[in-house]
Amino acid sequence: MRDLNISLLQFDQSWENKQKNFSKIKHLTQNKGSFDLLLLPEMFHTGFTMNHTVHSEKIKKSVGLDFLHSLSKELNCAIYTSLIIEENNRVYNRGVFIYNGKNTFYDKRKCFGLGGETNFFTPGQNEVIVDFRGWKLNLQICYDLRFPELTRNQLDVNGDAKSDVLLYVANWPKKRILHWVSLLKARAIENQCYVVACNRVGIDGNKIEYNGNSLIIDPNGIIQNQSYEKYTEGIINGRLSPQTLLNIREKLPFLEDR
Repeated sequence: MRDLNISLLQFDQSWENKQKNFSKIKHLTQNKGSFDLLLLPEMFHTGFTMNHTVHSEKIKKSVGLDFLHSLSKELNCAIYTSLIIEENNRVYNRGVFIYNGKNTFYDKRKCFGLGGETNFFTPGQNEVIVDFRGWKLNLQICYDLRFPELTRNQLDVNGDAKSDVLLYVANWPKKRILHWVSLLKARAIENQCYVVACNRVGIDGNKIEYNGNSLIIDPNGIIQNQSYEKYTEGIINGRLSPQTLLNIREKLPFLEDR
């Protein structure tokens, strides 16, 4: 387990225009240095649309997955985001963690009723934790954030925590951004883990405004990227320290009391 370099790409997603989003992502990630893991917002190449009949993709015929694999290879990094996937006559807001040519999938478990997601999408049933370079990354998507039971950290028989990092990709609107910041900090504190969260900016096709606030939060609930209120497009970088994580858990062994 070593330091993990994280980059969050906070950008204005073009509404239901996959090629424009591909071009923007390529442009915004050019010459931005090296990192281990890149996060893109939820439904990265369409925006948070319910128009699944037009924009859903199948795993074996997915232009979104093809693009992500190409980008991962070009940048030599892992990528986490989500997109609309149709499988067995059901539609999912599916998270995908891509590394070294392989996919790890996570289906969003809490569909957003207020936005109509429950009418069209099937909720996932399973927690997914990825072991990446010694870090245990718990995959989450947007509205999942409001349900702390989904990420409750626990120690195994060896005394090791289930999760080291919670990864959130989102389209979280400006009018509820205080909830976003507060809940992300709470998830870090209560689970004694890092939280890394990537949100979008701009106005979508439903006239909903987004103001970013993509965050990297340490296990004490302290925001690491002090420019987090930047509302513009761009890369936000941070570094996760295993020593910081272990020190906090040793000094405050709260996970042992659960």
